[in-house]
Amino acid sequence: MAEQALRSTPLEEVHQSLGATFTDFAGWNMPVRYGSDLAEHAAVRERAGLFDLSHMGEIHLRGPEAPNALDHALAGRFSAMSVGRAKYSLLLTEDGGIADDVITYRLAEDHFLVVANASNAEADVAELTARAAGFDVVVDDASAGTALIAVQGPASAKILLRALTEGEHGVAGVGAEELEALKNYRVLQGNYRDRDLLIARTGYTGEDGFELYLPAERAAELWQQLTEAGGQDLTPCGLACRDTLRLEAGMPLYGHEIDRDLHPAQSGLGRVVALKSKQDFVGRAAFEGADTSQLPVLVGLVADGRRAARAGSEVRTADGEAIGSISSGALSPTLGHPIAMAFVRPDLTAAGTELIADVRGKDLPVRVVDLPFYSRS
Repeated sequence: MAEQALRSTPLEEVHQSLGATFTDFAGWNMPVRYGSDLAEHAAVRERAGLFDLSHMGEIHLRGPEAPNALDHALAGRFSAMSVGRAKYSLLLTEDGGIADDVITYRLAEDHFLVVANASNAEADVAELTARAAGFDVVVDDASAGTALIAVQGPASAKILLRALTEGEHGVAGVGAEELEALKNYRVLQGNYRDRDLLIARTGYTGEDGFELYLPAERAAELWQQLTEAGGQDLTPCGLACRDTLRLEAGMPLYGHEIDRDLHPAQSGLGRVVALKSKQDFVGRAAFEGADTSQLPVLVGLVADGRRAARAGSEVRTADGEAIGSISSGALSPTLGHPIAMAFVRPDLTAAGTELIADVRGKDLPVRVVDLPFYSRS
């Protein structure tokens, strides 16, 4: 049986020209790095990094009952959300697990954009379509025709101002003052070279940053324009440094810290579920009825030295009792020591608790810390 070909983003030729190393990520041929993981990570923390995230799914809901359909389908409350705002939420399963975590933007009173993880995009489209049945709303999967480019880091605002509000190819409908005033989890709508462009102040790195949504045919032009505006302050970055950046920031990754078999409370996401502000929604009854008191809970772990525990590694007490496992782990480029997120027995989650992680058959002393590991100043 022939292997299925990997999907390509609109920027694949650009990545090839930059010497990227590629990897299979959720069926997509994605740049994992262009040179040094450490250099790319440092660029985002100190200046700015440029990411191609066009593998993500973009799902539009349009219609007079779009807010009500999303209130029913997702765990957040969207009917009270203002136009121009973004919200992080969960797509729960019927039994209260996490089918996906998504970002939703309200673009008009009757128009929302839901951004799904690449590995779940097709399933999310099908699920949202099913859950929207009976509402006056149209669900449109625009993933194939949409590119997503992110600029992340302390210099990102300066770079976007230079790239998008100066010169002949500035964004119509978005001025410098408007862009400068854009707050976190807000979105602006403009026109770039006769195509719609969304500029969102969102990201997945723990730094200030922006995510830009536009039609795929304009992706290469925008990438080049950002590159020219950023100069030495902007570095193309792959998925490897994106993972260490989000880990330092304590941000969950689907398939690691969140999953269909995990209750949101285990992952520290119980607060995302809008129990008090809205009525019934898919997964509510199971969420409320679950007894999570004895379930493993997500914590941060740190260690000394240079050896890092990786996902799947066992976590034990000092006397050898298995009490959990690592969900994500790495040697932190910013902090210089090993960090990990892990699910452990709920009575062992207090900061300062000393445990043992298995690193390729050897014991690594670790201690529990509060998340995140890193917060920008």
